[in-house]
Amino acid sequence: MTLRRFRTLVLGVALGWICSASAAELEWKVDDGRGALGVAGKYYDVELSLHQPQFLRLAADSLGEGRFPAGALRSPPAAERPTVATRSGNRVEYRRKDSASPAPARWTFEFGEKTIRMVSQWTADDPPEPVVLDFDSKCCHATLLGLVRPDRTMPLPAILHLPDQGSFRITAAGPAPLDYDARRAVGPFVKITFPPAAKETPRVEYLWEATAIYPKLSGIENDPRFNGFRRNWLNIFQVNPRLGAIANHSASDVCASCASEYADIALHTPPLTNSLSALDLIRQLLDRYLAGKPGYGFPGWSAFDFPSWPPSRNPIFLDAYPNLLIAAADYVIGSGDRAWLKTNYQAVRGWAEALLAMDRDGNGLFEYELSGNSGSWPAALHYRPSNWWDTIGFGHEDAYSNALAYRALRGMEKLAAQLNETDDAARYRAAADRLRGAYAKTFYNPATGVLAGWKSADGKLHDYYFLFVNGIAIHYGLIPKDQANAIMDKLLAKMKEVGYTRFDLGLPGNLIPVARKDYVDLNPRFGGGKKEDNSDGFQIYENGGATACFAYFTLAALYDLGRRDEADRILFPMLKSFEEGSFQGFAPNGMTNDWKAWDGTPWGYEGFLTDNYYALLAVLARQHSLNNAIFDFGPEKETARPSR
Repeated sequence: MTLRRFRTLVLGVALGWICSASAAELEWKVDDGRGALGVAGKYYDVELSLHQPQFLRLAADSLGEGRFPAGALRSPPAAERPTVATRSGNRVEYRRKDSASPAPARWTFEFGEKTIRMVSQWTADDPPEPVVLDFDSKCCHATLLGLVRPDRTMPLPAILHLPDQGSFRITAAGPAPLDYDARRAVGPFVKITFPPAAKETPRVEYLWEATAIYPKLSGIENDPRFNGFRRNWLNIFQVNPRLGAIANHSASDVCASCASEYADIALHTPPLTNSLSALDLIRQLLDRYLAGKPGYGFPGWSAFDFPSWPPSRNPIFLDAYPNLLIAAADYVIGSGDRAWLKTNYQAVRGWAEALLAMDRDGNGLFEYELSGNSGSWPAALHYRPSNWWDTIGFGHEDAYSNALAYRALRGMEKLAAQLNETDDAARYRAAADRLRGAYAKTFYNPATGVLAGWKSADGKLHDYYFLFVNGIAIHYGLIPKDQANAIMDKLLAKMKEVGYTRFDLGLPGNLIPVARKDYVDLNPRFGGGKKEDNSDGFQIYENGGATACFAYFTLAALYDLGRRDEADRILFPMLKSFEEGSFQGFAPNGMTNDWKAWDGTPWGYEGFLTDNYYALLAVLARQHSLNNAIFDFGPEKETARPSR
């Protein structure tokens, strides 16, 4: 039941509460039947229990428009030591039932227009309990952004982020790190615990401040078309407290194939707090890999929260090292942390050398261990392909992973140069140049006029009109200018031919079905059909399903080429869907919204996939396009936009 349905009571008569003039800024209501006290304003919508100091509901709107979704908190257990709630103005205090009113309150909640202040006081005869936010992650993938410790505590200040709603910046007076936990096999839940005052620390104070954190760009602040960008910029960051790093979501896996996405967004993110940046989260992720802990994409990876699953026997993904190298370059360039680079250069160099060793035939391109030949994937799923798109048979020379590798080598050249490692810088520059020289002539398919997804060990091209492959190659400067527009013309014409128009759903990864012989996961739920052309599996999950994942590369390529109207026709429907929260959550059919068929039927993944929100970076690419420049944070390429 929402606050709008509450029965308004004259609180001073019903419960002896004293109202003050300052309370007029917020709306207060009570529901005796549920034992709930509600307070709502423009920035948050909260319910408190009348019987214990706990939240029953928490929703936010960082833009201050009073836009609040349904509640996402699980009901707290019954109070072991019930309290009485008293209200004075915008303050609510909790004391045990037999306490004299002058006695210190266990907890005090004080509400301002954009703030919530929580104060806990310890007394020997009435010690306070913790305040626990227990989110049902099927309803809201809440996350706590900060540097999580091995004991799953997080020091403050930190950011409490509610995807598609907004953020609270949380600070504290007193040494009170928050307890933080998340599970998906149990619950699923995300749980954040505010420790109470104790004998050693008799007073603890927490301050929440509603905030919207996003890059400030000229011209968008009062344009409602960009509300989805401004509200959801932080959605890509989800810290898993048990793995100690950013992950697919707070209760999901760390994935090496996503590291560059996180880092690119972090590179352009304003400070989270006065002592915490998004790049700090990237450093923590890199440190985890440097310590030898595998993520998805590495041999030996084990699924989070499913210990019965055997460790992965897969070869290391071809996009794993490039992602980590890009993240390292982003971190160092963005933070200026030369000390970290000096300490870790040899280990990061080891990643680069391992990547160079993957050029097994010396042609300048990097090869995955598995052949990628049609029909080479066993019916029983044993191995995964070479990159993030792990149900499609990318193998051997993978166009997407090699594009990432090009940017990674350019980044390594810059890192080596910072430390005056001139020989290394020259080697990485030469390797990048060799890759660039081989790229277009290897992957260009004259039969279709676009780039194929991969060239298998038997020499064949595998081309399913992959939008993201062509987009990343154009955006990273791997395609000569005279070809880039022609390729984009072919892709957009093919999109029109196959009838894809639902840009509110994002973009398909491929525009035609991936044949069974080139598909790896033949489970119908993940796009594996019975027909040889796999048309009966088409539009399901990675087999042509619509998603915001990797749509950034198509948009960035269009903006780079000066084709702003075509890019805007895709971007603005997506931004509207971001504003509406359409890329996360569960649908009535039991599937999740992170992937959909072209008619909008959900065929999703886990309910929340951070990769979707990488597409928000396209707003920055658009801004550069307006300034007649290319959005270039990675490889070296011309800064002027190529003419058509």
